[in-house]
Amino acid sequence: MTKAPAVSKVRTPLLIAMAVFLIVVMPALNAAGFIEDFTLNIWGKYLCYAIMAVSIDLLWGYTGLLCLGQALFFTLGGYMMGMHLMLMIGKLGSYNSDLPDFLVFLGHTKLPAIWQPFYSFPFAMLMVFLVPGILALIFGFLAFRSRIKGVYFSILTQALTYAAALLFFRNELLMGGNNGFTDFRTLLGANLREAPTQRILYIVSAILLVAVVAGCKWLTSTRFGLIQRAIRDSENRVLFSGYATANFKLFIFVLCAMIAAAAGALYVPQVGIINPGEMTTERSLEAVVWVALGGRGTLVGPVLGAVSVNALKSWATRAYPDMWLLILGGSFVLVVMFMPKGIIGIPAQVRALIAKMKNRGANSRQPVTTKQEAEVTEP
Repeated sequence: MTKAPAVSKVRTPLLIAMAVFLIVVMPALNAAGFIEDFTLNIWGKYLCYAIMAVSIDLLWGYTGLLCLGQALFFTLGGYMMGMHLMLMIGKLGSYNSDLPDFLVFLGHTKLPAIWQPFYSFPFAMLMVFLVPGILALIFGFLAFRSRIKGVYFSILTQALTYAAALLFFRNELLMGGNNGFTDFRTLLGANLREAPTQRILYIVSAILLVAVVAGCKWLTSTRFGLIQRAIRDSENRVLFSGYATANFKLFIFVLCAMIAAAAGALYVPQVGIINPGEMTTERSLEAVVWVALGGRGTLVGPVLGAVSVNALKSWATRAYPDMWLLILGGSFVLVVMFMPKGIIGIPAQVRALIAKMKNRGANSRQPVTTKQEAEVTEP
């Protein structure tokens, strides 16, 4: 049985340094022309992935719930935002109709009732949190009340994600089918294709990431966090102590679903597309790899993992497109075998190795007492 990872403290100076770099330094360098608009846009995408990775870490690293369906909540949040953005296209679409292009293509002459409230941005933002939250609440209530945990919970979340992806691929759902939503134009009156708008979206993503990490840091340092880690280490003992573990797990599951959904809502206007491919089981598995590579149970580790793996993917899919999955799998095996604490644990491993080598050197310099010298001669 593998030992659960120790909880690493997210030091406040590190969090402040990360916040200043992401929120202030990078946008300033972009505005000054030192960082290209494309690069900043790619980093906005990375930060959205990092937010989802933190939500997985809060579930897996701190509560012991390996969820293989977090990409579902991420994509649902993106779809809710995408519905509003599609309605904002108006007559600028290919068919010069007030309806989204895919609805015109499917032969609709009137906007479906389910779409009409999404003209309102506040309503769309409410749905970003409400739809994934309600789904997580229903699924989590049924799963945790039935005492489903471990690998069975992981398989069920994967099955839920797979079923949802199949549903969203169907045109009858009126969600764009295989193509999803794209060709967005404006958000709150701002042109999404202009650099200043993308810079603002990046800053909002960075602020949300820092806020999520800081909020999770506070939550895990409270009494709730202690019970959360106790559930991870030995749920039966927590049950015998009189705590309703199902309620704690349900709260965390719903909270993490909403965090991932918020990341998805920011992802869509920056990337410019959302389709069912984002909610496939492969996406959820990739996100778990980000957390494992970065260092689960650390909050900052998943951020490093998400950014570094996706940056590596951007390079590898251009340089070695046929080798990317092998590179990802090899990196995962390497970390599991030689870096159990992930990227963020490398400095501690190096310090431990140096200390071990120093101890060996000190022991080798001590005088060696031979067996003959140690024997006491009988009189």
